[in-house]
Amino acid sequence: MVAWLSDEEQRAWRGLQLMQLRLTATLARELADDAGLSYPDYVVLVALTDHDGRLRPFELSRYLGWEKSRLSHHLSRMVDRGLVAREPCETDLRGAVVVVTPAGQAAIEAAAPGHVASVRRHFIDLLTPEQLATLADISDTVLAALEETCERHVPEDG
Repeated sequence: MVAWLSDEEQRAWRGLQLMQLRLTATLARELADDAGLSYPDYVVLVALTDHDGRLRPFELSRYLGWEKSRLSHHLSRMVDRGLVAREPCETDLRGAVVVVTPAGQAAIEAAAPGHVASVRRHFIDLLTPEQLATLADISDTVLAALEETCERHVPEDG
């Protein structure tokens, strides 16, 4: 038997879905207008720069929660635009490493201030410190559970 969502559970779940969709669309539009980057470009560059500018594709895919084919296609577009490069992996001769290029570094550095201002305007500044702390706790809980699920279903070598 299905455990249908209560009215309050539906309100929370649907509110989260709609908020995420609209917030992402708004941030993506502003990022494209202000910095000429797509939202996926930005999240790839953030992930890479948060990890010393280089990650193996399977690590990047896992970090972003993207399918291998989606990441591969998107990276190809970013390579064509000079934002990232693929380099041979020194520890796995069959593998590659995705690396932020100087152009990619310049793009993220130029885009970040405007993007952070948008995040503040459309999200952070609308919430109280208590709401932000609660949301951070909720995110940590859900992400930890999802990480456990991923670890059970994704091979180590990607």
